[in-house]
Amino acid sequence: MDLGIAGRKALVCGASAGLGYACAQALVQEGVHTVIVARTEGPLRDAAARLAALGAGKVDWVAADVTSDAGRARIFAAHADFDIVVTNAGGPPPGDFRTWDRATWHRAVDANMLAPIELIKATVDGMMARGFGRIVNITSSAVKSPVDGLGLSTGARSGLTGFVAGLARSTVARGVTINNLLPGTFDTARLAGNFAAQAQREGRSVEEVRSARLAKHPAHRFGQADELGRTCAFLCSAHAGYINGQNLLLDGGSFSGVF
Repeated sequence: MDLGIAGRKALVCGASAGLGYACAQALVQEGVHTVIVARTEGPLRDAAARLAALGAGKVDWVAADVTSDAGRARIFAAHADFDIVVTNAGGPPPGDFRTWDRATWHRAVDANMLAPIELIKATVDGMMARGFGRIVNITSSAVKSPVDGLGLSTGARSGLTGFVAGLARSTVARGVTINNLLPGTFDTARLAGNFAAQAQREGRSVEEVRSARLAKHPAHRFGQADELGRTCAFLCSAHAGYINGQNLLLDGGSFSGVF
């Protein structure tokens, strides 16, 4: 299927690896001019080279911390007028809420709620003026099915989810949709880190923790990053203009509820 977005311009955050990279790859393959962003220049530059080698959409990169005013300013000084924005930031570490001080909470909210809102604020009016826009926030399945120990991530991302629910209804009539992707257990470095932390807490090996999770998973496998990337590209497509304000759960059926 031709997604109808060749020649559009996209900003993809956290795109040097994992789910962000997968989203960027899917967009580049559709002929989208894609600007990828991450904090560390070396891995980001390498990711851009791999994407450019696909020979499809143009690829640029900006090393910046999107959680800071200066980082966002650096991005928009280099590039403007995005048609597509994919927000993505690694979640804060798991732990016991009793140990989290105010500064810890502020860092989580800055990264997983306020930074995406600032990126939306910087781009959504231009999208509406041009009559087309797609904003996709990569959040977490924990927003729908909370996980013990991930309170920082769940709290901050739930705030973003509530904000998007209101805003999306005011933009869609002018061609701009805003949706959230809620990944479950995808085979990424983030998941490996969570398993390592759990193994340490429980005095087990990482392989034991991983095997136990797989045994309970309905699909008996973890998601692959390109599965989420292609889903993201469809939400950004010309065919997805009537999908708006949604929280799309990609978890292989792990969530046992009906709605």
